[in-house]
Amino acid sequence: MNRFARVVALTCLGCTILLSGCTVDSTPSPDRRPSGPPSPTATTTVAPDAAVQLADRYRRSGGTKDVYGIQQSSGPDGVPLLTVWTHNPDEDAKPFDDLKESITRYLEHEEKLSLKHGYLMDVFGPDGSLQHRLDARQ
Repeated sequence: MNRFARVVALTCLGCTILLSGCTVDSTPSPDRRPSGPPSPTATTTVAPDAAVQLADRYRRSGGTKDVYGIQQSSGPDGVPLLTVWTHNPDEDAKPFDDLKESITRYLEHEEKLSLKHGYLMDVFGPDGSLQHRLDARQ
C-alpha cells in the first residue's frame, strides 16, 4: 500500500472512531433529562399558520391587538406550553401580566383549554427575541 493510501485509510479510520460516539437523536434518554426550564420554543418573527389563526380568533374576541401568533403545544408532564408572538416591544411586567391574563382567559373560555395544572408561556417580541418566560405550573 502506498503512503497516500495509508494516510487516507488512517484518516477514515480515525474519523469513524471519533464519530462513533456522536448521534443525531437529540431526545434525552430517561436518565439524561434536562434539569432546567424548557429552552425557547421560537426565535423567529414569523408565527406558524395555526398560531396566526388562533391569534386572529383571540383578537376578534377582544384580545390584545399586538398579538399576532398564539401556539398551544404540550409541555413537560402534559402541561400546556403557550408560545405568543407580539408586535409590542414593551418588556415591562404590567403589560405582560395583562397579556397573560387576557390570553389564558380566552384560551380557557373560548378554546376550552384546561389550565387546571398550570401552564408554561414564552412571549417573543417584534424582533423574535424572548421577552418573557413564565412557569405557572401547579
